[in-house]
Parts: sequence; C-alpha cells; structure tokens
Amino acid sequence: MFKINGIVKLVKGEEVISDKFKKREFVLTDASSMYPQDILFQLTQDKTSLVDGVQPNDQIEVSFNIRGREWTSPKGEVKYFNTLEAWRIEKMGSGMPNAGADAASSAPVPDFSNDSSEEDDLPF
Repeated sequence: MFKINGIVKLVKGEEVISDKFKKREFVLTDASSMYPQDILFQLTQDKTSLVDGVQPNDQIEVSFNIRGREWTSPKGEVKYFNTLEAWRIEKMGSGMPNAGADAASSAPVPDFSNDSSEEDDLPF
C-alpha cells in the first residue's frame, strides 16, 4: 500500500471495457520535488465513483497499490506494464487537520499571562 498527496489535474469519465469490467482514470500532479510529476491513476469496478465530486485543482490524498503484468505481442515480444490502482481518495483541507501546521494550531494554548495579584516566587 502506498499513499501520495497532490493536486488533481484531470478526471476522466468511466469506461466500460466489457460486461464485467469498468475503469476510470485521473491524473494527480505531485509537486513535492523540484520537478512536478503528472501521475496517472486507475479506479476499477465499484471504486470508479471515488472521484465523483473531485474537481481539477482539488488537493487530495490517494491510497493505491502497484499492479504489474506481462504481455506478449503477436510478434512474440514480451512487454511489461504497470498500473497504479487507487482504492481510497480523501480531499485535503475539508475540515480535517493536515499533518503538521494545522494540527499544532488546534491544540489548546496555555495561559502564561502575569497576574500581579498572585505572589511570584521565581527569583527573576
């Protein structure tokens, strides 16, 4: 299982491949490094609805698995393909704290104000 955060670039429509298989693709831009990457993810079967309501420029977190397969062409050439199959999508910034700065801002802040009516026993 892998997770990645990014900005939605594109959400494609559902494709019905056969009576027993349907898929939907979306592209996520990962800008966490110096060179942003556009990454294609696939949703299959009952998971195709996970991107309903997701729009371009939304920030999301995607949980996914890597799938790989071998294919032999009619000419006998063996090729390998990889698929990033998403199985969970969460919108970021929708009322839930992000790890880091937002989590710290929701913690209670102690009151260190100086009340002159109480005796202070500190030597400074």
